[in-house]
Amino acid sequence: MSIDDLPAEESTAHKPDYAQYLVVGVLVIVGGFLVYSGLTLDEGFAKVDPVGPKFFPLIIGVAALVLAVILAVAIPRGSKGEADAGEDIDPEAPGDWRTVGLLIALFVAMILLVNPLGWVITSALFFAGAATILGSRHYVRNVVIGVVLALASFYAFYSGLGIPLPAGILDGIL
Repeated sequence: MSIDDLPAEESTAHKPDYAQYLVVGVLVIVGGFLVYSGLTLDEGFAKVDPVGPKFFPLIIGVAALVLAVILAVAIPRGSKGEADAGEDIDPEAPGDWRTVGLLIALFVAMILLVNPLGWVITSALFFAGAATILGSRHYVRNVVIGVVLALASFYAFYSGLGIPLPAGILDGIL
């Protein structure tokens, strides 16, 4: 019996999923970058901090590298996550590339506009835009939730962590 004699579903059942190796590659790149950044990070004003600024990038980077190794070993063994019973996703359905493209464009716009407009405006617009792209038709509610989350995160970083986010055109108001 050759592979041509097998039914279509049996011949495709053992094909390796190469997309998972893309995840391994991303984990290695991100983990390696974080480890390198953590090792070369200048401690600066944080010399009195017992943990220091190097700790978290190193921990997250090493964790990403360990997960990449575990995934790289699990992929050839055929380890594949089981679909949850509540999922109603058709794995054979084509991807929604329009939504992906719009979200990427929105993210790039946020990167370009965060300094001139400020964190609060761009993140509020980003939340409202992403919610709308993903199917929410409550436009006013999207904007209100976006503004609340943007202000909360702005003041959490500024007051709680002492990290100033760009205020943009709202400088002096916030």
